[in-house]
Amino acid sequence: MNTDVNSLDLVKVVALLGSAVILVPLFRRIGLGSVLGYLVTGLIIGPFGLRWFADPRAILHVAEFGVVMFLFIIGLEMRPSYLWSLRRQIFGLGTFQILVCTVALTALGMAFGYPLIVSFIGGMGFVLTSTAIVMQVLSERGDVALVRGQKMVAILLFEDILIVPLLALVSVLTSQAGGGAEGSQWASFFTGVAGLAVLILLGVWTLNPLFQVLSFVKAREVMTAAALLVVLGAALLMQVSGLSMAMGAFLAGVFLAESTFRHQIEADIEPFRGILMGLFFVAVGMSLDLRVVYENTEAIIFGVLAMMLVKALCIYFVARLMKSNHFEALDRASLMAQGGEFAFVLFSAAAAGGLIDAAANANLTAIVVLSMVFTPIVSGLVRRFTHSKVESFADIEEAHGLSGSVLMIGFGRFGQVLSQLLLAKNVDVTIIDLDTEMIRSASGFGFKIYYGDGSRLDVLHASGAGTAKVIAVCIDEKETATRIVELVKVEFPQAKVLVRAYDRTHARELLTAGADFQIRETFESAILFGEEALRQIGVGDLEVSEISERIRLLDLERFELEMAAGATEAGRKLMLGNITKPAPLVEPQRPKEVHL
Repeated sequence: MNTDVNSLDLVKVVALLGSAVILVPLFRRIGLGSVLGYLVTGLIIGPFGLRWFADPRAILHVAEFGVVMFLFIIGLEMRPSYLWSLRRQIFGLGTFQILVCTVALTALGMAFGYPLIVSFIGGMGFVLTSTAIVMQVLSERGDVALVRGQKMVAILLFEDILIVPLLALVSVLTSQAGGGAEGSQWASFFTGVAGLAVLILLGVWTLNPLFQVLSFVKAREVMTAAALLVVLGAALLMQVSGLSMAMGAFLAGVFLAESTFRHQIEADIEPFRGILMGLFFVAVGMSLDLRVVYENTEAIIFGVLAMMLVKALCIYFVARLMKSNHFEALDRASLMAQGGEFAFVLFSAAAAGGLIDAAANANLTAIVVLSMVFTPIVSGLVRRFTHSKVESFADIEEAHGLSGSVLMIGFGRFGQVLSQLLLAKNVDVTIIDLDTEMIRSASGFGFKIYYGDGSRLDVLHASGAGTAKVIAVCIDEKETATRIVELVKVEFPQAKVLVRAYDRTHARELLTAGADFQIRETFESAILFGEEALRQIGVGDLEVSEISERIRLLDLERFELEMAAGATEAGRKLMLGNITKPAPLVEPQRPKEVHL
């Protein structure tokens, strides 16, 4: 009997994997993305389709760890200093967007005759965007590390934090309605704060020493187990504290972002993340109750369209107000216009407290699930039918199976000049870039540029970084250039890393990260410009050469002082200023010499 049950379970697992293997590539092939493929897979094989699975929530609970691991990997890419630099976007942009969307969606519900509390709970739940869907789409596009992607990540992080006060607010409203114990909301609040404090202390003081000790064992499976322990342990601590598991995993990743082991940890976690993320989307597809949709078709379909449209308009308005261009604002609005997985938690808590009835809970849940299904379609259509910078890839070749003595990352003004010197010597150069317009333009001048994000380990492998003698980082994004240096020094130690530096501070960061050579992008051109200026005012060539050499030596000495002190001010005295000090009216008396 047990054998039959086990065989039946195995058949279900094989059916699930087989359905995903068939449908996901098909949906990606026709341009609808893997997320929609997983959602449709769940819809087909779930309890309201072929009924191969009867309890999607059981799968959903397991699959949520895919989202958790994804946020952990995102955290690994964000140093605490960089995360701090995003504070205005997280608490400024995030707060503004959520306030505007909440007011508009609550007003929408009330306009159609729903009570204030039901409208607020429904609107607030829909405001919480799906972290899983947005992060998956950004990852597939390669937009996570770009500015527009980072803004969306910042908003998602704030929404993850927001679920805690929202649940506390539901508890307060339940207490006022006579459905909850007085003071329970304060207990939940302080429990959450205590859990967050414990996680921060453990992250700061124990994670790096733990991996340093385990590295001496030299057993890859032990490091993998430790990485899983960190992710799941942080998620568990946050869940017990009433917070988001994803937020706990993200913070654990941030604490390890400065670690020398972070690239190995990321490689160990990645396979688990990919499988569980796919399973999460399958479970969401299974959760769509087609009976509820059938019984309330008009209300639910209208609710989905109205709420997505209102939320998209609000997001677009906020983005434009915060100086984003039209295409970036439109892209963000179409991608973040859905409800998310935290809405299920909020609706369940409100239903348990008697704030909304079972029918409202079912309808709101169906609206959120359908919005998650529609998002990849809407986002894909918006990108396809606008003059966005993200264009068709029909004539763009991605990096795959490449090799060369030199790998160039970035083919802008700087990289173009560098390429001429290398090609003049017939050096075998592989060039990758993210700008599709640049790639197309360069092909007209006889260049073969491959599309690829040099900050991703898989792209570097595909571009031949494993056999390259030199890797030249010629991009102008400071943070991305520094991340590439750190990644290359760990994964491809055979290659010398040459980097274009933005300014003196960036140059110091690059050398600290391990760059073999860096040059500030304007330094030598400014020196040559200055030499010509001196000649034009009558200075002789010999003196011009002596002056420029002296300035180079002063700059080098100043830079060495800055490196030693870790501050730009350290070499200030070596700079030549144009403020002359006036001679004193009375010559100061010299101090008398003291002979000891």
